[in-house]
Amino acid sequence: MNRRAAVLVAAAVLASGCGLESSFALPFQVGPGSIRPVPELAGVEIAVGSKDFTENQVLGYVAEVALAAAGAEVRDMTNIQGSNSSRQALLSGDIDLSWDYTGTGWISYLGNTEPIPDERAQFEAVRDADLARNGLRWLEHSAVDNTYAFAVTGSYAREHGLRTTSDMVALIRQDPARGVFCLETEFAGRDDGFPGVAAAYGFDPRATQVKTFGIGTIYTAISTGLCDFGEVFTTDGRIRALDLVVLEDDRNFFPRYNAAVVLRQEFHEAHPEVARVLAPVTAALDNDTIRALNAEVDVDGRDPAAVARDWMVREGFVTVPSG
Repeated sequence: MNRRAAVLVAAAVLASGCGLESSFALPFQVGPGSIRPVPELAGVEIAVGSKDFTENQVLGYVAEVALAAAGAEVRDMTNIQGSNSSRQALLSGDIDLSWDYTGTGWISYLGNTEPIPDERAQFEAVRDADLARNGLRWLEHSAVDNTYAFAVTGSYAREHGLRTTSDMVALIRQDPARGVFCLETEFAGRDDGFPGVAAAYGFDPRATQVKTFGIGTIYTAISTGLCDFGEVFTTDGRIRALDLVVLEDDRNFFPRYNAAVVLRQEFHEAHPEVARVLAPVTAALDNDTIRALNAEVDVDGRDPAAVARDWMVREGFVTVPSG
């Protein structure tokens, strides 16, 4: 466990709402690149939070690096345990901004049961409702969509001409023995999981063979041939590392989970420059990019802060001061 993770695990969000107990500055310095110093942000203290999984930590550090280059005094509050704790930290003012996901906002925070298939419409619905009800401002969403999908090995996809979930269904109808799935226990029984997929795509889930695993184990199970198809998150770094192919959800069954920066409206009004600094960074992110960055952490064992910084340097957003 790295230093930031260890500290923030110890400094968990308190159930009483008293807030987060510790924070750090970035462990390195960055200079301006295409992100230039912003006089209005010089010395402004900005607490950036994240949830406790790899992708959200990387995105948190991406925001920290960008804002540091613009001249803000960044407080690192990444690795907050759980979506609800991260959300509460934002609402209470313990953090000033974090990245969240449109599907999570619409279903988990706002209490809706029916997702909106179109990613733009989903974003706009969350943006408008969360601002009206909770005073939270969602900045423009990215092309990063961390939703569910089925994946197969690259060789299996090429052998059977698989590109979409409909292709998968056609194959298992033709040869039911091919319908071997690796799924999480919860996903296997949820209406918005495997049974719902079966209903939407028109196949009988009872005619398939389901093996249940923890989500982290499923990627290896697919790659080693324990199953033909596996449930994955579309931006997981292990997809790229294990040469897996994500099948397109061509009937748009799964909710859209586009990543976006969220901040309190009062903070946004006080510091509108934050949105302008982060806009080009958000526009540069997509699923291929975030998969590669996630893999640097989960496969290569790199620190998420360093991964975020190095990507920002490669993209020309920031520079690293000599020495």
